[in-house]
Amino acid sequence: MATPILEVKNLVAGYRDAIVLHDISLQLDDGGRLAILGRNGVGKTTLLLAIMGLADIKGGSIFYKGQDITRWPAHRRALAGLGWVAQEREIFPTLTVDENLVTTSRPGRWDLKSVYELFPRLYERRANKGNQLSGGEQQMLAFGRTLMTNPAVLLLDEPLEGLAPVIVEELTAAISRMMSEGGMSLALVEQHTDIALEMTEKAVVIERGRIAYAAGSRELSLDQAALDRYVGLAIE
Repeated sequence: MATPILEVKNLVAGYRDAIVLHDISLQLDDGGRLAILGRNGVGKTTLLLAIMGLADIKGGSIFYKGQDITRWPAHRRALAGLGWVAQEREIFPTLTVDENLVTTSRPGRWDLKSVYELFPRLYERRANKGNQLSGGEQQMLAFGRTLMTNPAVLLLDEPLEGLAPVIVEELTAAISRMMSEGGMSLALVEQHTDIALEMTEKAVVIERGRIAYAAGSRELSLDQAALDRYVGLAIE
């Protein structure tokens, strides 16, 4: 059986003395797509932060390509191939689009040309500073900047939050394209549960810092009782 590209074992994590996650275990296969779902405040973002080395790990382990990275600093994880698009986008506001992208550039499939092909809006605004972009364009830039690191695993934290429907549709198409062309694995935290389940193969639902439900994405999309209980969403 193939080794998962990312594996979390019995993870306990939080911030200083506050414990947010309790005994979390999950696997992401090489090339796999995992949805991480749940209501607000249950620990989804903390899980991604722990994987990236930005939350306090109190117990358990994190493995990347079979190697224990539990105590690795965040920059070492990024250099190893973990890519993270934060909920707050965190672009450089005073740098141009071009400058934002090249600051994270590493050799690989994704470069300026391929990012601009994926996001033509960014090419049109390549001389604009980050703080001169719309919210949707800033999110595209956050995606592009992470892609420029050529990650093996892409962690997305609420990438569609607060965006207009037309931008949601554009970003959803871009995510699907980057996954099919880029050879990456995906862990997706998203409140648009219906979209998340359509884009992934497996899903876990977190409740009160613990995994309360794990299934195939298709299976969960058909389990209305579970959706009502853990997410509060009706999928038509």
